[in-house]
Amino acid sequence: MRKNMRILLPLAGLLVAVLTAAAQTTLAAGNNVPAIDGVPGPLTWQHPAAKWKIDSGRTLSITAGKGTDWFASPMGDEPRDNTPRLVFKPSDDFVLSAKVTVDFQSQWDSGALVLYVNNSLWAKLCFEMTIEKHPTIVSVVTRGLSDDNNSIVISGSSVYLKVAKAGQAIFFYASDDGQKWTIIRAFSLGASTSDLHIGFSSQSPVGDGCTSVFSEIKYVPKRVDLWSGK
Repeated sequence: MRKNMRILLPLAGLLVAVLTAAAQTTLAAGNNVPAIDGVPGPLTWQHPAAKWKIDSGRTLSITAGKGTDWFASPMGDEPRDNTPRLVFKPSDDFVLSAKVTVDFQSQWDSGALVLYVNNSLWAKLCFEMTIEKHPTIVSVVTRGLSDDNNSIVISGSSVYLKVAKAGQAIFFYASDDGQKWTIIRAFSLGASTSDLHIGFSSQSPVGDGCTSVFSEIKYVPKRVDLWSGK
């Protein structure tokens, strides 16, 4: 009996070690699921990021890898769709805003707020380095092909971006301070947007990579006055 106990005790210790390791692995995997304070889950990735992290539940960092782009060229080039996008399903009416800081390295590097219905119906509001090498507010609305518009030139590497939806109308906004907002674009993705997802993205179409940081993230599930954004 004592001999059997000498055999069983090491086996029991091994079993405890295996179960502990499994529990730690499960916990680590759970901690790797994206969650942002105030933003409804689940948050899911449309294409993985090269790196990402969420600090203090409120600040999201997304690093896009080399040659990442999301654009259906009106000039007939092959559509590109490989940018990392972290998205969630919003309420029917909503406001999503964030301070966006981009580590600009190359032309068309960008951090963006995105809206996605399907592969041919989507939009993004970008803080982007243009071909003139100026950080600029750029909006893209895609209905099969992308309608690309360059707007306000920004001084510095940070700006506030906001998206609001009321009914079928969607407005894009930008701000220097997060208080006074300028309307960038008004459009619609159609009357039926039950499959709409919104979220955050980074891209580096011709560069080696780009990190975009989204801080002061605010999501409000209600209808606002689109002309004021409030």
